[in-house]
Amino acid sequence: MASLQEKFAGTILTVIRKRRTEPASPGRDDLQPTRAIAPAKVREARFSDFEAVSELKQRWGVDADSLENWERLWHRNPALLRGEVERPIGWVLEADGAIVGYMGNISLQCRYGEKTLTAVTSHGLVVDTPYRAMSLTVVAPFYRQKSADLYIATTAIEAVGKMARAFKCSPLPQPDYDSVLFWVLQPYPFARALMKKLNLGPASTRIGSVLTAIAVGCDKILRRRGPRHSVTSLTITEIAPKDIGDDFQSLWTAKLNERSRLFADRTPAALRWHFEIPGDRGSARVLCCHENGKLVGYAVIRTDADQETGLRKAVIADTLVRQDEPRIVKALWAAAYEGAKLAGSDVLEVMGFPPAIRKVCTEWNPYVRKYPACPYYYKAADPEFHAALADGEAWYATPFDGDATLIRPSYSSSPLHRASEAQMENSTKTNLPQVSEEQRTEVF
Repeated sequence: MASLQEKFAGTILTVIRKRRTEPASPGRDDLQPTRAIAPAKVREARFSDFEAVSELKQRWGVDADSLENWERLWHRNPALLRGEVERPIGWVLEADGAIVGYMGNISLQCRYGEKTLTAVTSHGLVVDTPYRAMSLTVVAPFYRQKSADLYIATTAIEAVGKMARAFKCSPLPQPDYDSVLFWVLQPYPFARALMKKLNLGPASTRIGSVLTAIAVGCDKILRRRGPRHSVTSLTITEIAPKDIGDDFQSLWTAKLNERSRLFADRTPAALRWHFEIPGDRGSARVLCCHENGKLVGYAVIRTDADQETGLRKAVIADTLVRQDEPRIVKALWAAAYEGAKLAGSDVLEVMGFPPAIRKVCTEWNPYVRKYPACPYYYKAADPEFHAALADGEAWYATPFDGDATLIRPSYSSSPLHRASEAQMENSTKTNLPQVSEEQRTEVF
């Protein structure tokens, strides 16, 4: 007999596929008369492009950003503080003085055994519809950078994945990385968000939300979905990212000595920079696991609210534990589950992590959903190193890599700019065509 999860998944997929096969109603772009477009060219992005890039991104539904966050990414980035190389902050596509395309370029550091590697991750590719055919010209300079050892693209958009493959990138060699494990903490908000995505109409949405919430709540109890506590000698405490200290350096050094895997830099400075986002619209907190007074693991939990559905989502953004010990992972993630409930989150998600760590939470019967496309591509400048990375055991891949948790919606600290953001958002809602998910070419 099919499980409740399988029945829900089958019904939802049937509705979604039916809707995708129905002809879309013409948008305002379709009603505009055909006209010639101005010629466009690619150039390096400048800080003075911030306003134009922000308007372009908001026009296409990409997360809001702030000038303070640009300062953080390209002036306070620990990977750039050595001053060994000066990299572009990104590239723009410019036509008749207007910016019609953009992609950001973020520097990172990685470790593989004793080697320190320079890496770059692409971010926020977005191109206006008339210039969509020129998207590759915006992407190409990213892969032409000569100063990088590793190129990373974290995306779940199929079109962007195709472009990554066009530049000889490979998908992450971990078959389960595109599967998100999650637990429902609050059945009704989860059900309501699900019904909203199906666009069933007000009456059907209300009825469907109630029935689905009841079914999910019963399934949660009957199948015991969620972490179960066990008595251990481990102690869990919580701190803010700004309080990450020297004990994290000791854990990081010990982790590198365990065996050779590709790790994104997790020095205390890199962790603080990664999770301290100016004007963050969500939040991040760090759970620390101690044994006999020594830090033996940590987990970073990001909490955000979906601007469209209102769903409050907690994500395990990063975890690092001594020798990947299951009991430490269990203690941290059980604490993350309880903390997410207390914080009022509706769901808790786990994406990525090596199979040995993912196996820990499969014991707690999570739900599973898949991304529509591979969410992680890579390319090493050295062909031999690229071949070595084809082994899934060579990776310690988590949402900490790329821009998945590095870039989040943020408010500006400037009152003038906050007013400008509000005005721009209202203008976008009233004067610009509505953009469907299928029309977007974002987000690296």
